[in-house]
Amino acid sequence: MTDSDLPPRPAPAPRATPPSDAHRAWVGDAIATIAAELNRSADTHLLRLPLPALPGIDLYLKDESTHPTGSLKHRLARSLFLYGLVNGHIREGTTIVEASSGSTAISEAYFARLLALPFVAVAPEGTAARKLEQIALLGGECVLVPGAGIYAAAARIARERGGHYMDQFTNAERVTDWRGNNNIAESLFAQMSREPHPVPAWVVVGAGTGGTSATLGRWVRYRPRYAATRIAVADPEFSVFHAYHRDGDASIVGARGSRIEGIGRPRVEPSFVRELVDEVIPVPDAQSLGAIRWLERVIGRRVGGSTGTNLCAALALAQRMHARGESGSVVTLICDGGERYADTIWDASWLAREGLDPAPHAAHLRDATGIG
Repeated sequence: MTDSDLPPRPAPAPRATPPSDAHRAWVGDAIATIAAELNRSADTHLLRLPLPALPGIDLYLKDESTHPTGSLKHRLARSLFLYGLVNGHIREGTTIVEASSGSTAISEAYFARLLALPFVAVAPEGTAARKLEQIALLGGECVLVPGAGIYAAAARIARERGGHYMDQFTNAERVTDWRGNNNIAESLFAQMSREPHPVPAWVVVGAGTGGTSATLGRWVRYRPRYAATRIAVADPEFSVFHAYHRDGDASIVGARGSRIEGIGRPRVEPSFVRELVDEVIPVPDAQSLGAIRWLERVIGRRVGGSTGTNLCAALALAQRMHARGESGSVVTLICDGGERYADTIWDASWLAREGLDPAPHAAHLRDATGIG
């Protein structure tokens, strides 16, 4: 083969303009500001729930609702901002845009305000009003669009305003340093170290982006001591993660979005890494909402619906272990507080419109666990 037989070489890409000293200084200050915010934030609590009806099985809840922005997504937002800063996507004055059903947007609005950056949240119609209010209180702008239109709308708004689309659904699994000491896995397993069963049999999380399950799945594989720990994803109605995990068809599309805000997606998100999840457990929405009413009686406060989905899956695994004569621990998350959902999952008229009755499921959990 001669040189004339080879395809022409592509023209070299234009060389990027080197960042100015002023930009480098601004990025350094922004990273230092985020580091100081982290230093001011205490770790989240790990709660142990007794299960009298399941002796030998310990259930734990890591309470992510105690973050400054009230949810697990505080960790993700911090990582997304750091990722955008070190990769040159976020500069002084950059408009930050995100597609989110609320909690990620609240956390990103918090960090955008910390760095004096404009913020736009593109959320699905029907997002809980309290979430939208919190975004606005933090200085963010809210744009509501029909369901699956949030992705394209967020990308378009970022282009039109010369901003940066954070794209949590693509970037969640890559922005977290799963080998380091600033992730939920490191925190969770350190807190478990003095418990009767320090190596959990299962860790159960929901999936909105898939970033949390990916971080945990990588972490337990990286640490030989935790090789026996399995990662389960709790999946609400109308979400495609369960079917994708079972069949491997990434093109599957659901008919509608999830009623359990924050988890469950009508499409397979790029950050959901199937190979890092050992089991996906589908949970009917009425059971999720019964679980949070049961938990309110146990811990004395309200939580969001995704916590109920997590609980149902965690308790199903605990019952499976008990039936097999196994002992051990199961860990899951309190993702956020219930005050954000006063007009949806905690509202009787909303439940009636959706045809959901959580009461029988709350009663079932009282019998199944022996508390509440």
